[in-house]
Amino acid sequence: MRDRLVSPNMSEEEQLIEGSLRPHRLAEYIGQEKIKANLSILLEAARRRNEPVDHVLLYGPPGLGKTTLCNIIAAEMGVNMKTTSGPAIEHAGDLASILTGLQSDEVLFIDEIHRLARAVEERLYSAMEDFALDVMIGKGPSAKSLRLTLPRFTVVGATTRVGSLTAPLRYRFGAIYRLEYYDAAALEHIVTRSARILKIPAEADGVREIAGRARGTPRIVNRLLKRVRDFAQVRAQGVITHDVAKSALDALEVDEIGLDQTDRNMLLTIIQKFNGGPVGLDTLAASTSEDAETIEDVYEPYLLQLGFIARTPRGRIAMRAAYQHLGLTPPESGATLWMTP
Repeated sequence: MRDRLVSPNMSEEEQLIEGSLRPHRLAEYIGQEKIKANLSILLEAARRRNEPVDHVLLYGPPGLGKTTLCNIIAAEMGVNMKTTSGPAIEHAGDLASILTGLQSDEVLFIDEIHRLARAVEERLYSAMEDFALDVMIGKGPSAKSLRLTLPRFTVVGATTRVGSLTAPLRYRFGAIYRLEYYDAAALEHIVTRSARILKIPAEADGVREIAGRARGTPRIVNRLLKRVRDFAQVRAQGVITHDVAKSALDALEVDEIGLDQTDRNMLLTIIQKFNGGPVGLDTLAASTSEDAETIEDVYEPYLLQLGFIARTPRGRIAMRAAYQHLGLTPPESGATLWMTP
């Protein structure tokens, strides 16, 4: 996938500086009010019982704060957090090494948990449910099973594809939360907070302009803020005003609702090459030189949220709102666009 200013994925460089902008306590976390309310009760109840928090599954599009929430869970409970990811745990032995190294009450964060290998996932079941790990010693007829007792701990899993999780794994999470895209007010609050931390003078209209183009995603809004800051320092007097923010984001080809050239190319491909669709995911991927999984996980969620495309059993179709945003004439009533596959 090409580097995109509005990509919800985080680069290695951003990971180094992201910590300064992340909230560290639940009270500092902006947005996701329902999750915050339910999570605060979960944490307080665990503290009163002097127990580790029940296993938590966080799912939703990338960039909405799943990793931040996991850090907050560990901080609120006053315990350490260990981080890994589904692809990084290749063998059951890798999982055993991680689990036996955990201390009592610690939080184990597993990003992309839907990508765990089946053998690893099955070994995780007893660890989450019984806090025990079955280890095979030896090979062949003389092999013996040894059960190791583990300290009580909390697994926090994060995924963009909750439907890819097997039912046995999903059922072992006591709390499951879906993160939604942020509204404009929450994003403006985040921009204001980040600008204060970064010591960037920003007027309310400038903050509003940046928030409106951030695709409902905190990670993107912080990235846009940094790029607008650069523009303000070089081309203006260092203050982010409405005109400065608009000029900077227009120059970066991020339009008023947060679409970039990649989004527009995908919509134009559906509309112009395939008459508005339907077009299959693999065909769309080949036509846009993008990976099918990237289209499904990164590009489509926001376009679906906007009502610009729809998924049908026969493939993706472009909706009337997409035509209007691109300045194109929608098909007449009764055309493919509105036919039920």
